[in-house]
Amino acid sequence: MNYEDIRQCLAECRFTDHARREMEVEPPGVIRVDEVLRALEAGEIIEEYPEDKPYPSGLILGRTAAGRPLHIVCAPVTAEGKLVIITVYQPDPARWDPEFRRRRGA
Repeated sequence: MNYEDIRQCLAECRFTDHARREMEVEPPGVIRVDEVLRALEAGEIIEEYPEDKPYPSGLILGRTAAGRPLHIVCAPVTAEGKLVIITVYQPDPARWDPEFRRRRGA
């Protein structure tokens, strides 16, 4: 997976029901679609899941315009020109390093 694949598919984002539910109940506050799109524009891949089905996916670290960190698990489906957003959450500082790139204890 490379970030260019994500950028090419960004115009056609499809949010799973799971992602939408997670965005609505996030403890630090609701995550809006525009925040996810902004975070994806300049995010970075911090983990890759090549064995995921039905599409290989990755964990993206991005920030909203207000600087809120978001983790976005997504799968670029380049053959169809779409980006499947699997889940979205604000990383918990107790579980992640201060930069939100590595899990604590990993």
